[in-house]
Parts: sequence; structure tokens; C-alpha cells
Amino acid sequence: MPANLTLESLQAAFDTGEIDTVLVVAPDMQGRLFGKRFHAAFFLDGGHRETHCCNYLLALDMEMQTVPGYRSAGWSQGYGDYVMKPDLSTLRRLPWLPGTAMVMCDLLDHHTHEEVAVSPRAILKRQVARAREMGFKPMMATELEFYLFDNSYESFRDQGFGTLTLISAYNEDYHIFQTTKEEDVMRTIRNGLYGAGIPVENTKGEADSGQAEVNYRYSDALDTADNHTIIKQAVKEIAWARGKSVTFMAKYDTAKAGSAAHVHQSLWTPEGKPAFHDPGDEHGMSALMKHFVAGQLAAAEEMTVFLAPYVNSYKRFTEGLFAPTKAVWSIDNRTAGFRICGEGTKAVRVECRIPGSDANPYLACAALLAAGLNGIERKLDLPAEMKGDMYHTEGLREIPRNLRDAAALLNVSETYRRAFGDEVVEHYHHAAQWEISETDRVVTDFELQRLFERS
Repeated sequence: MPANLTLESLQAAFDTGEIDTVLVVAPDMQGRLFGKRFHAAFFLDGGHRETHCCNYLLALDMEMQTVPGYRSAGWSQGYGDYVMKPDLSTLRRLPWLPGTAMVMCDLLDHHTHEEVAVSPRAILKRQVARAREMGFKPMMATELEFYLFDNSYESFRDQGFGTLTLISAYNEDYHIFQTTKEEDVMRTIRNGLYGAGIPVENTKGEADSGQAEVNYRYSDALDTADNHTIIKQAVKEIAWARGKSVTFMAKYDTAKAGSAAHVHQSLWTPEGKPAFHDPGDEHGMSALMKHFVAGQLAAAEEMTVFLAPYVNSYKRFTEGLFAPTKAVWSIDNRTAGFRICGEGTKAVRVECRIPGSDANPYLACAALLAAGLNGIERKLDLPAEMKGDMYHTEGLREIPRNLRDAAALLNVSETYRRAFGDEVVEHYHHAAQWEISETDRVVTDFELQRLFERS
């Protein structure tokens, strides 16, 4: 189910007054959408060819603060422009915003018109091209979890986060009656995504009170990352329009389950056949799939910055709450970092359970794909399957427990310097270092409560 507008159909919708605004957007380092709202007449008259944005948009932190030290953009270079080049294959309606369409853009160098190396969409596109050169089409799907609150975002500015009220009072995992109470939001999300050309499958209650999940059909890797990003935008906008709020933080509360963005992956042949399936294998896994998974296991620690980009992300890796703590593989086992799903069928695939819902999907998918392709190129052997409770099995390789360790591992990674290039690795290592320094600098409520009187 592709994006559902062409320039011709957009023109027709404009002529009848259905659409008057086009969101021209691109993902930033954090996976958020930035861009401009074009009048549809201007977009149709030539705005669809290109527009411009400041190049600081790929050198900012979550607070939109200009971060020193990036090679790609800074005060010493004067913060020039990038070209935003609309990818017209992504042009779609946004039913939840009246009279509005959206198109995703690639970011190009203003002078050379080549794609910007550190752009998340470009990073993923290069790995997809690498897979295609090897004769494969990478297919992926992400599951997207979040918490829904009765509060509006605006209320937090006035009353603080101590007033947070979850939409439900008890665990709603697969719970139909409890999720009926959320249908004013969730039904609008499902129908809105479908109307935007995103093949939504279902929504469900997740593993804690107020936690929900959106699932949509697998697709090629780039389309999946685009859809993931648009879904996050849609969920926030639809909830906000109803006076509610959501969070995609990996861990918003110490006592609550974290929110994940599990990534399902497989490779297909150009003829559309699943390259991961071998009916003669014990688990239905082809030799190619075993090399792919072995590559991901070999680079699991080095890729973690791209799957868990913030200090908060690592607080999700908690025993007993369905987030993994070990970088191992297992058949249909939710305690492993890499879970094999669809055992013995043509749908056999690897699910990486490490990413949180705060991950940038372009970077997460690119990191996983790069590692898997590396495993195929090097014909890496798949280690033995781990079974049982990985949380309490000693001697297994751990997922990095904090951003500081993960950043250090990325910085010395030959796998990612070879696959992404030094510029990309150093750019995102610098982003991680900035997140660490900002967290180290700020006094927290925890410190006040713990030390104010007692120290």
C-alpha cells in the first residue's frame, strides 16, 4: 500500500478544495520531522522540485540547541543551507490534519547536490543499495510502543510532570475492555494511517497501564523507516488534538515497563522469494540467514548507540520487563536480544528487541542491515542458540549498560567505519558524547530528593 498521491492527483484535490497545504519534511538526527508548510499552489507550481533548510538541523540536540564540534555544520562555516529534495513517491494525504498532504525529502549538499552523508535517510539508503548490489531486497517492520496520558502537553508547562495521569489504571496487554476506553484516540490513529497510505494492521494494549502499540505491514527498509516516522508524528498530533499526550521515551518511569521499537528483518531475492528460508534446516533458516544473524551478533555492542541513543534509553534494559539485557539469539524467546520468529515457515525472520521507541528508525534499520550484510560478506558462523531465561544466565554477552560505554564501542568500530564511513561514525559519536555531557551537567530531582537533607 504505497503513498497515495501523485502530482496529478494532488492537483485534482487542490482544484476541488480538498487539499491546500503540503508538509515538506525530512527526518532529523533524533528521527523527528522538520520542514515547511507549502501552499499547495506553490508546491504544484514548482515547489515540488526543491526547497532549502539551514544545515544546523543535522547538528542540533533534542532542545534544538546548536551543538559545537560537528564537522558538517557550525558557526565557523556560517551555518549554510541544505537542499530539501522531495521524494514524490512518498506524497500522501494526512487525514488527521485538515486539507493537508505530506512529502518526505532527501537532504542534498547545496553545492554538489549529493546526498548529505550524515542524513539519517541517506545512511539507510546507502545500506539498502549495498544489499541490492549483493542481490537482495531488505524487508523490515517495526513495532512501535508508547504511553498515552489524559493530560495535554500544555498542562505540563503549567503544572509539571507530577500531574501525569495515564489513560488507564491497570495493565492492558491485549485487554479489549480497557482499550475500548482509548478508542477515540486509537481508532482515529488506525483510520488516519490507513488514509495516509500506511498499511496499519492493528493497535493493542501493551505490557503496562496506559501503554499501547501500533503495528503496520512490513515493507522495504526505507518505506518502513518513513512509515515509522510518520506514525510517531500522527500519534502525537492525534492525541494532542484530543487534549491528551503520549511519550515515546524508552523509560519514562522507573517502575513502569519501557517502550520498545522491535525491528523484524529479512532479505528477499529480486524475484520476491524469501532468502532466509530453507525448508531442510532444523529451524527453517537458510545459511544466508545464519550469516546475517551472526553479523548482527558480532556487531551488537557496537551498534547500540543507533538503537539506544540517549542516557535514558539504557534504563529500559531491565530484567523481567521484556526488554533484553543479553546480545544473544534464540528461537521465539523474548528474553534474548535477537529472537527468531516464524520458525520453519517462509516468514522466518530475525527480530531485534534492543531498540527503544526513542530510536531513530533510519539509523536503527541501517545499523542492523549493515551488520547483517557484513556477516554475509564474511560468511560468519552463527554461535549456538541460547535457551531458557537469558536474564539469569551467567556468562552471556551483555548489551552495553550505558551510553558512555556504547559510544566508546561505536567510535572504535571497524564494521561501522567501513559501512557508514568515518564522517558518519564521528558525527553520531559526537551526538552521544553531547547527550552524556548534558546529562552529567544537570542536577536531577533524584539528586535533590536523595541528597538535599541527608548529605
